[in-house]
Amino acid sequence: MKFLTRGLYALILTLFTQSQLNAEYLYKDEVVHRAAFTEQVEKLGAELYEKTGIALRLIMLKKLPEGVDMAAYEKELLQKFTEPTVLLSFSELDSQVDIQVNDPSLYKYFNRKQVLSPVASAVQAFIMAIAYGDSWEHFNELRTNYGGTILPLLAGKAKKEQVIGKYAGSMFNGYIDIAHQISTAKGVVLENDPGDANQEAIFFVKLFFYGFVLYGIVMYIRRVIYRRRHKNEQKAE
Repeated sequence: MKFLTRGLYALILTLFTQSQLNAEYLYKDEVVHRAAFTEQVEKLGAELYEKTGIALRLIMLKKLPEGVDMAAYEKELLQKFTEPTVLLSFSELDSQVDIQVNDPSLYKYFNRKQVLSPVASAVQAFIMAIAYGDSWEHFNELRTNYGGTILPLLAGKAKKEQVIGKYAGSMFNGYIDIAHQISTAKGVVLENDPGDANQEAIFFVKLFFYGFVLYGIVMYIRRVIYRRRHKNEQKAE
C-alpha cells in the first residue's frame, strides 16, 4: 500500500543523501543533517510564506541549553523574527516537541492542540478516555483530543539506524499538517503540499493500535475461558 505519497515519499526515498543546505525555514538542524529533508522543508516553507505571509520555521535541537526550558528557548528565538512566525520545535535528548508563535492571532489559522495530540484517531481517543478519564470533564477532554500528526509517529519503535528517519518523518509530517491548515485557512493552494499524505502516513500507526487492542481483547477472552475451564475441571475432580 502506497501510504506515503508525493512530498513525504520523496523525502523518505532521498533521506540518506548527506549534505547541508542554506536553510531559512529549517532554521536549525542539529539532528537530521540530510539534504533532502532540508530541501523539502525549504520548498514548502518558502511557498507558504510567499502565498500567506506567514513563516513556518522548524527547529531540530539535539538538546536544549542547560537550565533553559523549551518555552523560554522558543520565546527568545521568536524575538529575532519580524514577520508573523510559527515555530515548530523538537529536542531529541529532552524528548520534547512544541509549537509557539510570535503573534497569538496566528493560532486561528491552525489547531495547535490537534497537531500536538499524542493520539492519532477518534477511536483511539475514545478508548483512552474510557481507560483514563476520572471525571466527565476529563473523559470529554480525552475523547476529543486526537488527530496528532507528530507524536503518534515519534512514539513508534525504530531500529538504531532508522531513528533519524523517524525523527525527520515525524517532524516533517507535523510541518506539512500546520502548513496545510494555514494555507486552507488563508484560501490558497500550495503546490508543494502533499495534501492528505500526512494523514495517510499514520494509517499504519492506527492499524497497529487497533491490532494491539484487538489482540488484547482476544487474549483476555482466552484467559477468562481458560480459567473457567480449569476451575470446572478442578470441581469435577
